Amino acid sequence: MRRSLSIRSLFSLGLALSTLLCSACSLAPLPIPSTSVAANPAETEPIAPQSPQVFSSTWTPAITPTAPGQESKPTSQGLTPAITPTPDPYVHLTIDYLASRNYGGGELQIADTLQQTSLYTRYLIRFPSDGLNIYGFMNVPEGQGPFPVIIALHGYIDPAEYQTLDYTTGNADAVARAGYLVIHPNLRGYLPSDSGPNLFRVGMAEDVLNLIAILKEQAGRPGPLEFANPQAIGLWGHSMGGGISTRVIAVSADVAAAVLYGAMSGDEKRNFEAIYGWSEGQRGLEELNVPALVLERISPVYFLDRIQAAVSIHHGGSDELVPLEWSLEMCERLEDLGKTVECFTYPGQPHTMYGESEDLFNQRVIEFYDRIFKD
Repeated sequence: MRRSLSIRSLFSLGLALSTLLCSACSLAPLPIPSTSVAANPAETEPIAPQSPQVFSSTWTPAITPTAPGQESKPTSQGLTPAITPTPDPYVHLTIDYLASRNYGGGELQIADTLQQTSLYTRYLIRFPSDGLNIYGFMNVPEGQGPFPVIIALHGYIDPAEYQTLDYTTGNADAVARAGYLVIHPNLRGYLPSDSGPNLFRVGMAEDVLNLIAILKEQAGRPGPLEFANPQAIGLWGHSMGGGISTRVIAVSADVAAAVLYGAMSGDEKRNFEAIYGWSEGQRGLEELNVPALVLERISPVYFLDRIQAAVSIHHGGSDELVPLEWSLEMCERLEDLGKTVECFTYPGQPHTMYGESEDLFNQRVIEFYDRIFKD
C-alpha cells in the first residue's frame, strides 16, 4: 500500500513540475490527463482535424499598421485573393479594336520610276506599316491636281508567283487615265513587302489603314503625295482585296467610296470554310478553330451599319470561286441599312472578268468615282 502511494505521489509531482515549466514558455501547457474514465464512451466528443486554407490565385499579404520606427509585418488575416484576368488573344482582331487604335507614322517614299506615259507616271513606292515595309506601285496623273486617291487591292495569288505589276494593273491604269492618283500596294507577304501577322487578313487591312493615315498627313506637302487630295480617298478591291476593303470601310470613316469586285464575304466563317476547301486543307484551319462568338466580333458583316462610304458592287455571273450570292446578299444588306450602294452582275463572266465586260466594268467604276469625287 505504501509503495503504491509513493508511485502515485511521484507521478503527481512530475505533472506539477511539467506544468510549472510550461508556464515559463510561450506555448500553452499540455493538458493533464484525467485519471477517471467516462461512464459512457459515446459522451466523449472527438475533435475534427482542420483542413489547411489554400488560395488558388495570387494574393498580396495585408500589412498591419505599426507605430513609427517599428517594422511592419505581413499577416494573412483578411486576405482577398487577387484575380488575374486571362488576356483575350483575339481582341486585336476585332472591328471595335481596329476602330479604336492609332495608325500612320512615317512617310510614303518613291523607290524607283517604273514607267512614264503621256497621262501618268508609274513609281515603285514603299511605306511603313506597324514596323513592316510595304511596297507597291503608284500612278500619278499628269497635271497639278489635287487628285482624288484610289487605293487598289489585289486578290489572292500564290506569293511565290506574285509580281508587283500583277493582273489588276490594267484596272489601276484605267482609273489613273481618268485623273485619279492610284496606289496599288503589294499586301504584306507579297514581295518585296515584308511578312507579318495576318490572321483573318486583318494585318493586310491594317496596312491599308496605315496608308490612309499617311495619306492624310502627307498629301499636299512637297514630295511624292504633293498632288494628292487627302479629303478624297477611295478603295478598289478584287476578291481578297474586296474582303479587305469591306473590313476597312467598316472601320474607317475616311473612305468616301469603295468598289467591291468579286469580293470575299464579310462573314469570316463563310470565307475560311471556302478557303479551306480551295486549298485542300492547306489554309484556313487556324481561323476555323476560332470560337463562333469571337468570329462575330471579327467579321465585318456584323458591323455594316458603321459603313459611311458609298459602295459599288460588281460580280461575274459565272464566278467559279466566289459565289455570286455573296455579293447579292451584301447588296441587300446595305440597301436594308439605307446605305448608298449600286450592284452589277456580268452574265457569263468568271471570277476575273475580261473583254467587253471588263471594259464595261472599268467604265462603271470611273463613273461611280466621278459622281462621288468630281460632281
